[in-house]
Amino acid sequence: MNNNIVLRFREVDRDKFNDIILGRKTIETRAATVKYRKIQQRDNLVIVCGNDRIVKQVKRIERYESLEETFKNINFNKILPNAGSVDMAMKIYNSFPGYKEKIKQNGLLAFYV
Repeated sequence: MNNNIVLRFREVDRDKFNDIILGRKTIETRAATVKYRKIQQRDNLVIVCGNDRIVKQVKRIERYESLEETFKNINFNKILPNAGSVDMAMKIYNSFPGYKEKIKQNGLLAFYV
């Protein structure tokens, strides 16, 4: 049975939500906290931003210990298509409240959608 898991985007991150809708962002990442570790291949991610939503099925999941390891294995454009460089992508991640610590403690999950 496929589960439906809701992932919320803040309004300030609507550009990333729109990139998923447009097919430019094919990998969604989350810190590998207990909440997200239960997500499995073929689960449906109900991605929500404000009153808008899109459903994407998880095709594959990879787990990384750090942002550096993530970007060695995945082209940053698939995660943050507007970043322009790995350095900019790192800055974007580090701008999310509390994210740097969460990744350091739990690692990062990459959901191919």
